[in-house]
Amino acid sequence: MKSLVAGLCIVLCLLNAKAQELNCQVTIITDARLEVTSVEKEIFDQLKQTIYDMMNTTQWTKDKFKVEERINCNIQLQINSIPSPGTYSGSMQIQSSRPSFNSSYNTTVFNFQDDDITFSYSRNSVLIYAPNQFRDNLTSVLAFYAYFIIGMDYDSFSLKGGTPYFNEAQSIVSNAQGSGASGWKSNESGKRNRFYLVDNVLHQLFEPLRECNYEYHRNGVDKLYDDKLAGRKAIFDALTKLNKVVATRPNAINLLNFVQAKQVELKNLYADADVKDKNEIVSLLKRLDPANASKYQEILN
Repeated sequence: MKSLVAGLCIVLCLLNAKAQELNCQVTIITDARLEVTSVEKEIFDQLKQTIYDMMNTTQWTKDKFKVEERINCNIQLQINSIPSPGTYSGSMQIQSSRPSFNSSYNTTVFNFQDDDITFSYSRNSVLIYAPNQFRDNLTSVLAFYAYFIIGMDYDSFSLKGGTPYFNEAQSIVSNAQGSGASGWKSNESGKRNRFYLVDNVLHQLFEPLRECNYEYHRNGVDKLYDDKLAGRKAIFDALTKLNKVVATRPNAINLLNFVQAKQVELKNLYADADVKDKNEIVSLLKRLDPANASKYQEILN
């Protein structure tokens, strides 16, 4: 009996040690106007499992994660067109969150829509990420966002703690630039691609944003359970750091992405705040993201 118990303990320890960094849920949808055959539906089901396996079984860092410590994230891949058999084009929504200390509340850390995804996939294909190699576009896109998610998560727990993982994401960008696939280069219009996401976050001008990420979560979100007023003040103070980014890089993708990811959270957080505090946060958010001023105005309602 003792040997059986010991054996079970060893198995449980091994399973625990093998827990990877991400707990990623995957969804694949198709444009309503796209005619999808039964064969393609089968391929999409297989693709969904393949993406799930890559994101959740690849060891992205050297750190050991317990199952409950994994980073919760979601990937929604929308197929908009099939330019040729085995080639797919569409968009990808990537979202990650992390828990608030001493509560069941989860706060969104990263929420981004990549509108330029084109890749090839055939039945029974396996996606395997190899550092410093470009194997195919889908593998590189997924690996990029895996490292970016991890980088953002680590930054939320320790100041600039995500740097090693942003460096990995930047390496993926460099290796993919010669592929001809879109989303990897600086000369693409809009500056809303993978190149700028990671190039910005590692640039000195965006250090206030990284400081904001850390202070917003560690001094703000993680303190809300014990002292909501103090936590809310820390969140406001953290967001004021973004004024420095606006002064040099207004409308930068990383800045807007962070603020917009927090819009619903801030609306709920300030629901019971006094009028003065509400006006201050709304005024700040409008300066940071003037194009969405009407959304932030809802905080006053």
